[in-house]
Amino acid sequence: MLATDGPSEIKARSVAEAAQVSTSAVYYHLGGLPELFQAVIDKGFAELDRAFNSISPSGDPVADLFEMALTTRRLAQANPHLYDLMFGLSTRGSYRPSQPRRNRDRSAAFQAAYTQLVQASARLITGGRVRADEAPELIADQLWSCVHGFVTLELAGHFAHLPDPVRDRLQPLTVCVFVAHGDTEEHANASHDSVRGL
Repeated sequence: MLATDGPSEIKARSVAEAAQVSTSAVYYHLGGLPELFQAVIDKGFAELDRAFNSISPSGDPVADLFEMALTTRRLAQANPHLYDLMFGLSTRGSYRPSQPRRNRDRSAAFQAAYTQLVQASARLITGGRVRADEAPELIADQLWSCVHGFVTLELAGHFAHLPDPVRDRLQPLTVCVFVAHGDTEEHANASHDSVRGL
């Protein structure tokens, strides 16, 4: 229902009808719509975690992180409404957290996906691709931010005029993050190109 109709069309009654249960069963098992949406969000992050987990670490941590970026993009393109909901972009304000959450307050599903991103960022440091004094969490947050910004703009159609938005926008963005932390532009681009089969 979320994929086809978006969050604004999801009500306890419509969910109950689709599941062929009573409306009271939805409230009994989940508590209400906020809890239902949280369960859907957790499922989205669990899917992202599984997708990240399917990327076997290679000898190139920059390439691994770029593969994670492309994986995030694919998940978003497959179900834009789910992606919006996962990152609090729903136009229905009642489904947003009332206050910004700190990472330690996030669900276990979010933490699992985020931890994989931090661990992949740590491999940049141990692999010598970035400076040894860098913080994996900082790199992870910067990559997450630029990938999320790109994906959000792309879903909104802002890159529709580009023949290859990944090459023309996402790759330069993520290369800048790696270079800012100590990688070289040449090495970063080569790693990205290896993922894209260039």
